Amino acid sequence: MQNSRCVFWSRTLLLGLILWGAVAGPASAYDTDNRRTPIVTAVEQVGPAVVNIFTEEAPRLTENPFRGFMGDSLFEKYFEEFYQQRESDRRSLGSGVIIDPQGYILTNEHVVAKAVRVKVTLIDNREFEGKVVGADIKSDLAVIKIDPDRPLPYVEMGRSNDLMIGETVVAIGNPFGLKHTVTTGIISAVDRTIRASEKQVFNDFIQVDASINPGNSGGPLININGSLIGINTAIFKDAQGIGFAIPIDKARRIVDNLLQYGKVRRGWLGVSVQDLTPKAARHFGLDHVHGVLVTNVFRRSPAKRAGLQPGDILLRIDGHEIADKSDYFRQIASYTVDDHFRLKYLRDGHRHKAIVHISPISKDAAGEMAKQWLGISVKEINWKHAKRHRIMARNGVVVTKVRPRGPSGEVGILPGDVIRQMNESKIRNLGEFNTAILEAGKLSSVLLLVQRGRNSYYVTLEP
Repeated sequence: MQNSRCVFWSRTLLLGLILWGAVAGPASAYDTDNRRTPIVTAVEQVGPAVVNIFTEEAPRLTENPFRGFMGDSLFEKYFEEFYQQRESDRRSLGSGVIIDPQGYILTNEHVVAKAVRVKVTLIDNREFEGKVVGADIKSDLAVIKIDPDRPLPYVEMGRSNDLMIGETVVAIGNPFGLKHTVTTGIISAVDRTIRASEKQVFNDFIQVDASINPGNSGGPLININGSLIGINTAIFKDAQGIGFAIPIDKARRIVDNLLQYGKVRRGWLGVSVQDLTPKAARHFGLDHVHGVLVTNVFRRSPAKRAGLQPGDILLRIDGHEIADKSDYFRQIASYTVDDHFRLKYLRDGHRHKAIVHISPISKDAAGEMAKQWLGISVKEINWKHAKRHRIMARNGVVVTKVRPRGPSGEVGILPGDVIRQMNESKIRNLGEFNTAILEAGKLSSVLLLVQRGRNSYYVTLEP
């Protein structure tokens, strides 16, 4: 009897479990709580702030191949009208992320470069005309403004100074026009330097293995907490699993300048530096070749106020080791006027720290740099200079003094010569000369376009 009861209850329990499984099993398959991972939550949080960006470039005119062969005949007029038809507007596609509810959007500079029209599409398919507030080709960042009728979903900029190699990241964008595509991966490396061309080098990139394709440019890179940590910006052609993003800490400095001034106000540190040789590194007690040697500190410069001296070896900027002279200039270029950074340097065998506050280069500082570095003094062109030296040029700056044994004197530059270009920068006035010499100070040589009378010639200086 007792065994019969045991069998009865066992069968009852088994039947109950089967019935519970039949009911509970299928329900759990639709239980979203178990499937809403941190990545899903982060995408739900940030996704509505990701936009699609279309741009139209200026149309090109097709040239008439028969021009000049038919005189002024009606046939030439006909062909001229035929060949002057506008080519179809060229469209480019990119992504962006809303960083302010009033419609400010962060994207890449190359997404909006040469655009005559910008169209922004939101996740709800609303379309807006966009206006470029500011763009900076050196950082490849731009800010677009649209005018919504109500506040928009947006993402606050996070931080990127605590990134961990191997942590999970999410990229959101519009690759190949596929709206709001989400890809995941990990941070593969930080502080990457990418050469976009012979003249353009980007530094301090985040390298990720999340899929980033054409159209992703300008979209957000986020961590699993939904924090905006970077702006997706580049891929290696024909590479798989290699993408790059601009760290948001760097982007924030650029964005602040673009919003306030419409451009980036780059300052200067006020030192001349040179690379260290292996022999010099051993002399100073360094275990490997890194850092740059300060050869000159300009008066009234940020470096002078921070206490730097010739002979100091600059080792780290905000915790990033300085590899060489080129790396030093790339790191300095990411800081704008009124920024500050922590500097580590070596003096007399002892390591020191300093806080450096970046300031704009003044006329006096630029003049001192020109005098010490190039061996010349310059001024704005006025009628007295034009009459005295028979100056034919309207734009540029006039050389007033030349140090005979300086770099300019050795190549034959004379008082009265007009400098019209420095490297890639055209010079129309003293302000542009000041900006150009600041940029030129980062290079090992300087190319000048000099005009004397009616003749112009190029000279290369190696200060």
